[in-house]
Amino acid sequence: MLNTYNRMMAVAGPYRSQLQATLRLSVIASVVQGLIFALFFPLFSALLIQPIDTQKIGMLLALFGGLILVEGGLRWRELDFAWSTSTDIAHTNRLRLAEQLRRMPLQELSRRQAGDLSVVMSGNVSETVLWIGNLATLIIQTLVVPFITVVVTAFVDWRLAVAFLVTFPVAVPLYRYTRSLGQSAFRDLAEADGEAATRVVEYAQGLPVLRATKQVGAQFKRLQVALNRQRAIQARGQQLASFPIIGMATLVEVGIIGVIGLGTLFVLGGSLSIAALLALIAIAMRFTEPLAQLIALASILDVMEISLERIEAVMTIPALPIQPPSAQLTQFDITFDHVSFRYADQTDWALQQVSFHVPERSLIALVGSSGSGKTTITRLISRFADVQTGTIQIGGVDIRCVEPAALMRSLSIVFQDVYLFDDTILNNIRMAQPEATDAAVEAAARAANCHEFIARLPQGYNTRVGEIGGALSGGERQRISIARAILKDAPIVLLDEPTSALDTESEVAVQQAIDRLVADKTVIVIAHRLSTVVGADTILVLESGQIIEQGAHQELLSQSGRYASLWQVQQQSQGWRIVA
Repeated sequence: MLNTYNRMMAVAGPYRSQLQATLRLSVIASVVQGLIFALFFPLFSALLIQPIDTQKIGMLLALFGGLILVEGGLRWRELDFAWSTSTDIAHTNRLRLAEQLRRMPLQELSRRQAGDLSVVMSGNVSETVLWIGNLATLIIQTLVVPFITVVVTAFVDWRLAVAFLVTFPVAVPLYRYTRSLGQSAFRDLAEADGEAATRVVEYAQGLPVLRATKQVGAQFKRLQVALNRQRAIQARGQQLASFPIIGMATLVEVGIIGVIGLGTLFVLGGSLSIAALLALIAIAMRFTEPLAQLIALASILDVMEISLERIEAVMTIPALPIQPPSAQLTQFDITFDHVSFRYADQTDWALQQVSFHVPERSLIALVGSSGSGKTTITRLISRFADVQTGTIQIGGVDIRCVEPAALMRSLSIVFQDVYLFDDTILNNIRMAQPEATDAAVEAAARAANCHEFIARLPQGYNTRVGEIGGALSGGERQRISIARAILKDAPIVLLDEPTSALDTESEVAVQQAIDRLVADKTVIVIAHRLSTVVGADTILVLESGQIIEQGAHQELLSQSGRYASLWQVQQQSQGWRIVA
């Protein structure tokens, strides 16, 4: 419980003082509540003594009413603090998570599923903050109220106070047993929730492809398996939770009956007054409530613990370090110097001792089979992750010495898989330069051959593109992406040949847009069709993470090596046709 409290305070961050104020109010309110129950003894005594002292009873009732008003005011202020603060804490932690995602190395981000991250940012934050406000109250009531009850009872009869205390040695092990069961169950449930969310996103986004390939049923089974697992774990958790709840309820009832029975024996023996017994019964009823809450508190703590673990797992991922001194980029040639790199979840090297130089304002093409290391090179330039050995320099500056934001300002990236946000075309292009005017956005769109198809849309530049740009064709999405890069006007351009999967008309429009984009830029292009890069200044041929050939197009053809072989295969494929 103390560990959860400390982590809860850490999550509260700048609102720690408000949360501590809530705790103080809860303690004071619990003490006032104890005083209210302490008044039962003199009240019952006054009622049972003949003749009845109405003045004394009136004073006691007035004191009752005053203390109840004080407690009510404290509880109201306590809950007002709790709920207003909890919404602020949720907002702050979601912003912190979003900022962490922005700083997180892309390699780490790519290893996490979108659905799981969504559960962390929405569900886990909500599960933590939903209770963070009134959990403090619940903890205080569970700990303080029984203590005050025992103290008040001790003033009436010390023997009955000891009888109350006997309940705790049984309740504490039951609480710990519940926590041990719950933590395992809730951890499994959190993982199942993340898996189910990922499968839902995957299934919804892939439906067009699944329908076209008649795989809707097969993929639905994957979703169904994830949902069935989620249901099974939820059911198991509820079953595990029910037995301790029944056990605690039984324990409390037996304990209270035992204490009241003992008090009755004392009354019959003449060592306890009837007024004291009546006061004891009233106090005992209040004693049962926090003990009954103990198991519920265990479940809440388990949910919070697991949610906090998942939030901390994201928050503790270190950002890519910036090696001192922090440097600015003024020149934009690129150098790989004996670079070796291996992905975090792989045993094989993606790149091995790769060295090459890209002069400023030149075009380098990367050629090779799938998995040869082409995409890895472009990723490393944008600090997808840091290399294990060697250095990558831009303008003679190690990119590890450059602020990530400054590095990204120097790069424009256009890949085959274009991601557009569910926003207007205007805002999707302007994303590259938020302060750009509408006229500047339109100029970039014209340069990227976008303006004509945008003008035909019902709302023009204010047309929403749908989730992931689903309202546009592949060629239109590519041109929007290129318009974004043109507007950014970064000195370095990284291209994953975006024309290879387009129809002829779209290919021509996109190729013209690319020609405008790369003018006077340092360009690295991943080539899938060799005919598109015959004019490159240098072509690097990669195989198994190593550069096996490099040179200009004609030079590589004359070597009759791997490049010449690939060229011959692609030339032969151009004559391929469908025979009816």
